[in-house]
Amino acid sequence: MTDILNAIVLGVVQGITEFLPISSSGHLEIAKFILEEKAIGKESLLTTIVLHFATALSTIIVFRKEVIEIIVRALTKSGEEQRAFVFKIIVSMIPAALVGVLLEDWLDQHLTGNLILVCLALLITAVLLFLADRAKTSEKGVSYWDAMWIGLAQAIAITPGISRSGATISTSVLLGIDREKAARFSFLMVVPLIFGKMLKDLLDGDFAGDQVNLLPLSIGFFAALLSGILACKWMIAIVKASKLKYFSYYCILVAGIGLFYFLS
Repeated sequence: MTDILNAIVLGVVQGITEFLPISSSGHLEIAKFILEEKAIGKESLLTTIVLHFATALSTIIVFRKEVIEIIVRALTKSGEEQRAFVFKIIVSMIPAALVGVLLEDWLDQHLTGNLILVCLALLITAVLLFLADRAKTSEKGVSYWDAMWIGLAQAIAITPGISRSGATISTSVLLGIDREKAARFSFLMVVPLIFGKMLKDLLDGDFAGDQVNLLPLSIGFFAALLSGILACKWMIAIVKASKLKYFSYYCILVAGIGLFYFLS
């Protein structure tokens, strides 16, 4: 029963915080620290990948019409805008892909499980959100140059505690991009990276060997999927309404909670 409850907690935490600009990885690290998480199988990496896969799937479900249009029209002669969007997504993926391939072992060794770093990174996220909330409203779209800068923000957000959506959306808004377009680009740009990471781990055999308890993993997956769908829709409305500063305050609160548990 404890395994299942922990799976639900971690699934909901992942589903909500993947889209809300408050760092899913930072929340998962703090949740694991507080729960002394040993429950969902033996592989923490497998748990994280499964939950991220669930939220990637929730993104596709929410943006299913846009995704279908992009794929279909990109293959036609009149789909220049859709092809350009695909190329911008590819450009935005380059920095994070390079960091993941070249520095994965170093990142796992020095960043994972470091609660102090997580709390400091959450404070950085808070600053970004506060600045973005004060930016002027614009109707500008995403250029190739913008895509590179947003991609760099996504690469930096590999650090637990730096919100991926918070960093990419804040960077987009500070670059003068329309808020709704910024949220759409931010959510869609991460989907190929998640699937790529899963494929790499499967090919490397990272999940082989140990016996895995599928029931808690499955429950965690569906908890993350359902909460992710709700959070994604909610986040789009929040970004359009320019309410990011409240998440800035929340990140400060969570950082304080994490530091309290660490020190006590």
